Amino acid sequence: MFGRLYRILLWLALPAVLLRLEWRAWREPEYGRRIGERFGRVPPKAPSGCIWFHAVSAGEAIAAAPLIAALDALPVAGRPFLVTSSTPAGSAEIRRRLPGCGHCYAPYDFPFAVRAFFSQVRPKLLALVETELWPNLIDEAHRRGVPVLLINARLSRRSARRYALAPGLTRKMLGQVRFIACQHEEDAARFRALGAAAEKVAAFGSIKFDAALPKSHADQVAALREQLGLVDRLWLAGSTHPGEDEIALQAHRQVRQRLPFACLLLAPRHPVRAAAVCALARRMGFAASLLSETRRRAEQDTTRGRPAPPQVLVCDSMGQLQQLYGLSDIAFLGGSLVPAGGHNPIEAALCGQPLIAGPHTFNFSQVMAAFAEAGCLTRVRTAGQLAEAVLAGLQDEGQRRAAGRRALQAVAARRGAKARLLDLLRREIRGVAGAAGDGEAPPTAGQGSRCGGAATPAE
Repeated sequence: MFGRLYRILLWLALPAVLLRLEWRAWREPEYGRRIGERFGRVPPKAPSGCIWFHAVSAGEAIAAAPLIAALDALPVAGRPFLVTSSTPAGSAEIRRRLPGCGHCYAPYDFPFAVRAFFSQVRPKLLALVETELWPNLIDEAHRRGVPVLLINARLSRRSARRYALAPGLTRKMLGQVRFIACQHEEDAARFRALGAAAEKVAAFGSIKFDAALPKSHADQVAALREQLGLVDRLWLAGSTHPGEDEIALQAHRQVRQRLPFACLLLAPRHPVRAAAVCALARRMGFAASLLSETRRRAEQDTTRGRPAPPQVLVCDSMGQLQQLYGLSDIAFLGGSLVPAGGHNPIEAALCGQPLIAGPHTFNFSQVMAAFAEAGCLTRVRTAGQLAEAVLAGLQDEGQRRAAGRRALQAVAARRGAKARLLDLLRREIRGVAGAAGDGEAPPTAGQGSRCGGAATPAE
């Protein structure tokens, strides 16, 4: 009953889906490209007979990339890899971090799109990263005998309540998943409560704790600091959402009253908003500029020495947040002063940053609890509280460094999920290594590496 109702609602929603896609394309042009992929039209060079990973957006792609790269280096099977996403941000991260892997957008959960995708790609294993549970996608995989894994899985209370509204559909979907490797025991308990078999669910830890800074990180940060003329008294508001930019700027006004040379690095969650955020900062009286413009001016004018330290710098490109965490002295984690659920704090902790967050962190509740327990996370609700937390960190170097060390220790104590997931995936890939069905030809990897059969996304 619920499955039939879900499919009817999907068809009724199709005009709204198309309108939303057009609206997103108007705001962010990348959404207007490669639209066919979202409805099952796979690029010609996409590998078939592949091991398929789906990482919906940038955060999931960043988390999964080291795992996929490690698998590619292991002699487990001769199958190519395909890595899909649902957002331009995720697509950009996959192409940047896994340039040799096949890549395209995943299909929307319309039955016709899902069937077309499976018919062309013919995956042998599907690994969904975090919480990408789509009934038609999982049902089609089950119908074709494709094992489905949910890896690095998390399930917030809010999401669990939503899935519980359709208990029959949810139980069927979870019954078709081969194994659920959760980040935390709380996530595992919620999946079991929704109907997942106990023996198919386990807590592996979060692979995000296994992340490491690139070897060139310190040199990149030093070069960027020199180029921008930044010295110290820097704080970052990272991955901010509408409504938080104003709060961060109000807090920065209070910070500069006591530390006149302090600089705010402001990184909107969606870089397409950067110009509007920069304009907002200027209306509020700050000397503000886009990071790309400041870098370009510094590169073009090498005759004037170090540029004047800016008051507000707004990041307007993807892939630079980790460098900005390296630049800053203390970090506010966006998506937490508005009910967006917060964003990954581990990137900041890896740079030895004391952390500040608002009350809305339900997407990372266990991770935030770990940092709070370690004594490196401050909770705030208002611009005034945010300003006081920033000032406390910027004015007391000893306290700031100690909190940063505790953040690093909290990360180190929770590593190990990557090794456990590699073992799981290695076993599952071996299980499908020789599988060939439906008269399938040999997989189209082409080159020696399983990421060798790279797909060039259709424009």
